[in-house]
Amino acid sequence: MSETVERLGAFISASPTPFHATAVAAAALRDQGFEELPVTGTWGEEARGAAFVRRDGSLVAWNGARRSAVDPMRILGAHTDSPGLRIRPDPDAGRLGWLQVAVEVYGGALWNSWLDRDLRLAGRVAVDSGDGVESVLVDSVTGVARVPQLAIHLDREVNSTGLRLDPQVDLTPVWGLGEPAAGDLRSYLASLADVPVTSVRAWDVGFVDAQPPARLGRDGSLFAAGRLDDLLCVWAALEALIGSRSTEAPTDAVLVLVDHEEVGSETATGAAGAWVSHVLERRHDALGGSRTDLLAALAGSVCVSADVAHAVHPNRPERHDPRHQLVAGGGPAVKFNANARYATTAVGAAEFERCAEAAGVPVQHYSHRADIPCGSTIGPLTAAGLGVETVDVGTPILSMHSARELVAASDVDLLLRAFESWMGAP
Repeated sequence: MSETVERLGAFISASPTPFHATAVAAAALRDQGFEELPVTGTWGEEARGAAFVRRDGSLVAWNGARRSAVDPMRILGAHTDSPGLRIRPDPDAGRLGWLQVAVEVYGGALWNSWLDRDLRLAGRVAVDSGDGVESVLVDSVTGVARVPQLAIHLDREVNSTGLRLDPQVDLTPVWGLGEPAAGDLRSYLASLADVPVTSVRAWDVGFVDAQPPARLGRDGSLFAAGRLDDLLCVWAALEALIGSRSTEAPTDAVLVLVDHEEVGSETATGAAGAWVSHVLERRHDALGGSRTDLLAALAGSVCVSADVAHAVHPNRPERHDPRHQLVAGGGPAVKFNANARYATTAVGAAEFERCAEAAGVPVQHYSHRADIPCGSTIGPLTAAGLGVETVDVGTPILSMHSARELVAASDVDLLLRAFESWMGAP
């Protein structure tokens, strides 16, 4: 288990943004013999074997086990993005001797968790390459900014009446001293990208927690990190696909990693976009199948939508349905919702539980408290867009959408084993 958690921690540390996550995943796939396919152009014989295609913060890969154009697929999907602070296009801010960076909240972040925390800057920069525009990944690696909270001496009622934050006013990070000047952030990004400042055109960059992942607890039974939602599932799904390749599993295993889940997925590379279905169609064409064959394959396919789940909170157990309280260390949960906020059906749930049982992994059931609005996942969008049987699954964590989240270390190993069984199941 210790080695498993260390691998997860290394993946999270190397993946501060969706762009980094898919770059790290692509490198791991190439190391295991998967061939990277071009985003544009046509695919030939190379698409028949183990291969993948990457676009921005999204990636689709397969293990090459498909023998016929009508063979069903065993799909495992997760999202690469996490809530956070994204830098605005005109970011140079500050006053009264403090240099600041203008940001906008991305997704449903717990705002208070970003206060008084060392922040690392990372993302991608669009630069002039001479013949066009090139994307360059950037990462400060260490902390460069901080969002300072107002001192209790200046907000005496904060502990009695609660902390109230205005995202426009209270979440602007400090990153230096002096008077702001246009181009400060652009110059810093150019230095990180090692390009002339005049070549920097635009950026998709944000702040993330600079503190590295760590084992916690009196016996090391806990694991804390930023972006467990959903890099925990991304990492486990990636390792499961690679495992299905190395063991020559007969199942046609497909990995789907998509961006923008935290903001609704309605983007070109999100689960509500067309890119994933386009990739599957292009792969199908390379196999020589007809559209009817593809539709038949999808009708027989099953997808796990992997996202973290709500572990029962020890201080607030009343916020959970009393019959569906997820225990940390109790294994992954199948998520149910009568109003299709999760895509789980009885058939999908039974199939996942069958695979988990074969791997000796216990499975829990999650159903949200009825008087609190339920979140959603890429599951319903995938089920609707591809017409595939889908089951929503997740590992229980605490502090979901915080800048730093918490999971039982043993659950990391259990999730990986369940996913390995899923991707290799006959």
